[in-house]
Amino acid sequence: MTSPQRYIAHFDLDSFFVSVEVLNNPSLKGKPVLVGGHSERGVVAACSYEARKFGIHSAMPMKKAMQLCPHAIITNVSRGDYSKYSRIVTDIIAAKAPLFEKASIDEFYLDLTGMDKYFDPYQWTIDLRQEIIDKTQLPISFALAPNKMVAKIATDEAKPNGYIHILHGMEADFLAPLKVNKIPGVGEQTYQVLKRMEIYTIGDIRKYSKKVLENALGKYGAELWDKSLGIHHGEVVPYHEPKSISTENTFETNTADNSFLLAELVRMTEKVAYELRQEQKLTGCIAVKIRYPDFTTVSKQATIDYTLRDDELIAFAKDLFFKLYKAGTPVRLLGVRLSDLTNHAVQANLFDDGEKKNELYKAIDEVKNKFGKGALKKGRTA
Repeated sequence: MTSPQRYIAHFDLDSFFVSVEVLNNPSLKGKPVLVGGHSERGVVAACSYEARKFGIHSAMPMKKAMQLCPHAIITNVSRGDYSKYSRIVTDIIAAKAPLFEKASIDEFYLDLTGMDKYFDPYQWTIDLRQEIIDKTQLPISFALAPNKMVAKIATDEAKPNGYIHILHGMEADFLAPLKVNKIPGVGEQTYQVLKRMEIYTIGDIRKYSKKVLENALGKYGAELWDKSLGIHHGEVVPYHEPKSISTENTFETNTADNSFLLAELVRMTEKVAYELRQEQKLTGCIAVKIRYPDFTTVSKQATIDYTLRDDELIAFAKDLFFKLYKAGTPVRLLGVRLSDLTNHAVQANLFDDGEKKNELYKAIDEVKNKFGKGALKKGRTA
């Protein structure tokens, strides 16, 4: 039985962080805008297309970016707005798409395979894009292609704020003229090897046999040869509420000691925050659970700006605890849970002027990784 033709759409919210800032301040439209830290060690989290014309790119030191474009505008970032708009777009897609994957807070894959029996997948995707634009005023680009890899590459070619359809059988022709480092996974080291082989475009890869590439690059060489033909078998992972990270403790003796309970709450929040960072994720929701001696269990959660920082999570955890806890009542069990997880942890490190704080967390995590999770503790939990 012949497999049905695949229809994979890749949606990307164009310059998402810049676009949100422009919505908040329309006077920024059309200007070179940099999103990121203002400090000496700040980096560019995102930049407008106008700024890119000066050679600026994300992850560039802010100091260098300002040297390239002295009149660029550095914005005061709004993590809460990023979270809000990401959720709005997710809800729109979830209500329409038969199967979708949320790759990050601003990137989505939709699998429309088999739906061509009922509608034109390309027109359907165009209509969905327009609905997102109408409801959010955010620019969004997409590509419809036979697989995830080609769709992602094609989306970059459709930017800014455009769309493209790569027809079945046309994958290799579409890819051939593009630079070889457009293929996901071709890092700087691989790129230099390919240039020494006079491979500059994706089409140039096919000047060599799969065996020659395998000898030059190992197993990845054979994979790269397949990719140059547009062959990719990655599946769209069905979106669901991402797994939560949680911890709880049933006390040997029921206790109403407020100082002890707060210290335990801080310890547990530190624990789940550390696990969150190890998984390179952000959380958008925190919950606290209390169980009393009669087994009555209460919990309360809060939707928060995406974060991975202990101090922010601890503050939310304490607030929830005080809203839940019946003062003076013994507690049998205490728990903390993080949910609404997203894979965009790297961006969080670039969001604001907290570079020193982020470096501190990095150093703390390195100590914990080397000497164990209990190697460092907040003063209150010691």
